[in-house]
Order: sequence, then structure tokens, then C-alpha cells
Amino acid sequence: ITPELPILERKNWLIYLLYVRRDYDECKAVIKEQLQESHGLCEYAVYVQALIFRLEGKIQESLELFQTCSILNPRSADNLKQVARSLFLLGKHKAAIEVYNEAAKLDEKDWEISHNLGVCYMYLKHFNKARDQLNNALELNRHDLTYMMLGKIHLLEGEMDKAIEVYKKAHVFFFLTPLIPEFLMLIYFFSQLGDYQKAFEHLGNALTYDPGNYKATLAAGSMMQAHGDFDVALSKYRVVASSVPESPPLWNNIGMCFFGKKKYVAAISCLKRANYLAPFDWKILYNLGLVHLTMQQYASAFHFLSAAINFQPKMGELYMLLAVALTNLEDIENAKRSYEQAVALDKCNPLVNLNYAVLLYNQGDKKGALCQYQEMEKKVNAVKESSTPDFDPEMVEVAQKMGAALQVGESLVWTKPSKESKSKQRAALSGKSSSTQQPLGSNQALGQAMSSAAGYGKTMQLPPGASLLLLFKVKLWEGRRQISIPLSTVTALV
Repeated sequence: ITPELPILERKNWLIYLLYVRRDYDECKAVIKEQLQESHGLCEYAVYVQALIFRLEGKIQESLELFQTCSILNPRSADNLKQVARSLFLLGKHKAAIEVYNEAAKLDEKDWEISHNLGVCYMYLKHFNKARDQLNNALELNRHDLTYMMLGKIHLLEGEMDKAIEVYKKAHVFFFLTPLIPEFLMLIYFFSQLGDYQKAFEHLGNALTYDPGNYKATLAAGSMMQAHGDFDVALSKYRVVASSVPESPPLWNNIGMCFFGKKKYVAAISCLKRANYLAPFDWKILYNLGLVHLTMQQYASAFHFLSAAINFQPKMGELYMLLAVALTNLEDIENAKRSYEQAVALDKCNPLVNLNYAVLLYNQGDKKGALCQYQEMEKKVNAVKESSTPDFDPEMVEVAQKMGAALQVGESLVWTKPSKESKSKQRAALSGKSSSTQQPLGSNQALGQAMSSAAGYGKTMQLPPGASLLLLFKVKLWEGRRQISIPLSTVTALV
């Protein structure tokens, strides 16, 4: 005679079957019946009910049920891990760390606990602790996601070389995983190494292992866009759109392709779709402000740039472009305040000081203009000492006129723009002057703004709309996706 199962576990098999079949409504009905029979003491039923609540987006309700599971079985590390997972999803990282530490006392050899602790510490910006936990997770079990998060931490700390080494090491162990070559390609591309051959090599590996990997295709389109091949990039994006039609970075890059092709209305349409899908992404707002500035729609530019500053208040270029918009809106006092903020935040971009000098000169403040011009000279000399700059020709032209107007231009030796650089970074100059009697232009910020949102000190200059801003966005978005993946659902009890 087959012994009967205890009443607490009698329908666990049916709950499991319905759950894996994703028949959640029927599963919840069976769970309700099982909990009534067991007077709420069936741990497995409560556990699966919590998983279903999490899938439905009811994170707080799932947290309460997982806490019930921990009360029913206080020696289960899996229950504590799920409690910590729910706290993580609620943004309570410190509380999640405390629970993970309790789970680690019950199971010291669980790599996932160390991994997730590292992710929580990373969100709290405790990078040293995060690195220690991720390295501990790798000692227990090598996992591609752990390598990615470790590389992400090096990126956040600006350690490009160490990030590349981490991804190289991961590629050795997980050479069939398309995510690793893709991320390694992105690192090579964004670093200042300029090693495009290796970037293309790793991109080819990603597409070889997984031809349907939309992220790799999106990265390929971004690289084409960076070199001015907008039509080829758009063909790549068309492929990506069939897989992820609601991707904000996709529509952002499509919009900037149209911007590079000088189809501004189409660019704004695509960028506004990207903004609708990701209203809190400052990079999309930055691009919208840039396009509206180019179209001389200064009120709209002010609107989007102000929104971008709310999300990215430490970026000097945003304040510079906002000042350009305010200048054209004839709000000189606020434009000066915006320039002051830009100068305080951006210590390496000479365009900030040049634009500010132009504004002060046009307002008759020659002493202030001279001071800003000298600061610009210092930044230009610093750039020339650290690299071989190729300044935007319009910036050089305005600086030479400014120097002549202030009678100090002889001290600054400019790099003569090459033929190639003359075709790069064209922007709308609203006020080019033919003599010092006329006001100097105040829109020359646009050319450089299209070259990089990550910083001025890049050794390469890119065409309009195909800037590092776009590629930097791909990296950030994909990196953000990787941050959300590692805390995977534990199925040990299922």
C-alpha cells in the first residue's frame, strides 16, 4: 500500500506542474485550496504564490510571502535569498545586504549570494566591497554574469584597462557566450585605445555565435553610424526594429541618423518616440535639445535641456548648451549663470570658456571675456600636451576672431584643420561675423556638442549625429540591462 503524503505536501506536485506550464490562474486556485487545508502552513504553496506575485509585479506582496516562508523554515538559505531579492527589487539595497549576509551564514559556498551582494554594493557605490564579493563569487563558481558585473565596476571607476582584462578572462572561459565578445567589443570601442580592428573582431564573434543577437546588431549599426555611414546604419537598425520595436536606444540612434542626414523633422519624430519609451533618459533629452538648437527652436531646446539637467546635473556641456539657448532667447542674466555653472563643472572643454567669452564680449565685458579666453587657452594647451587634437574648424575660426578682437590671439597656436576634419561636426552658427564690429556667434557649441557627451578629451572627432554620445548610450543601456539580470530567481525548492 502506497503511503499517503502529508496534508502539507499533498498537492505540491500539482502546484509545480501548473507553475512550470505558466497556468498561473489555475495554479493560484490550487494554492488557495492547499493553504486552506493546511491552515497556511504549506511552505511550498506560499513560496510559489510569492513567485507568481513577483511575476505579476506585486513586489511588496511577494516580499511578505517570502518572509512567511522564512518564518516557516528559518534554516532555509533559499527563502532568505528570495526575501533579499524582493528587497533589491524595491530598491532597499542596504536591507537586502543584511538579509544576504544572514543567508551566507547558512550557506557559505553559494556563489549567487556573493554575486548579489556585489551587485547591491555596486548600487550603493561601495565599489571596493563590490569587487571583493564578486571575486569571492568567481572563486566559488565562474559565471559570465559575475565577470560582466566586475567589468562594469571597473568601468564605473574609469579603469578601462582592467575592465578589458576582466572581459578577456571571461572570454577564455565562456567563448561560446555571445554577450562576452559583444561587451568586450564595446569596451574596445569606447576606450581611448582606438583599436577598431579588435572591436570589429569581437563584434564578428558575437554575431557568429548568435546571429540573432539584436544587441550586437545594434552595436554594429552604431559603429557604422560613427563613421558616417548613415544608410548602412539604418539598414542595421531596421533589422533590430523587427526584434525590439520598443527599444529607446534604437529609436534614439535612428533619430540621430536622420539628424546626420539633415532630416531634422524625422530626427525629432524618432527622438520623441525614444523619449516616450524612456522619459527619464537624459541622453535622449540631450539629443532632442541639440536638434532643436540646430533648427533654431530655442524655446523647445531650453525645455529638453532643462529636463536633461534635472537628471544629469553634473555635466557641464548641458549647461553650456542651455546657455546658448538662453542667449538666443535674450535672457542674458540666466545665460551667464548657466555658463558659470558649466565652467565650474567642466574643467577640460575649451568650448565652454570660448562661448562664455563670446557672450561677455557681445555684452561689452571685455575684461571678463579676456579672462575666459585665457582659460580656454590653458585648456587647449593641456589638450595639445596630452594628445594630438583636431579641433573643430568653426571653433578655431571663432577663437581666432575672438583673439583678434581682444588683441591676444597671437599667443595661441592652433592646429590647422585637415580636409577630413572640415567635413565633421557641422553645426548651425547663428552669428558668424565678418568683422569685430558685429556680434560674435554664440551657437558654435553645437559642433563640439555632437562630438561627445562623455567628454571633450577624445582623440577622434566624429560626424554629426554619429557621435560617441550615441555609442556611449548603447553601452550604458546594455550595461543597465546586465545590472538587472544577475539576481535570478532561485528554483531550488521547485
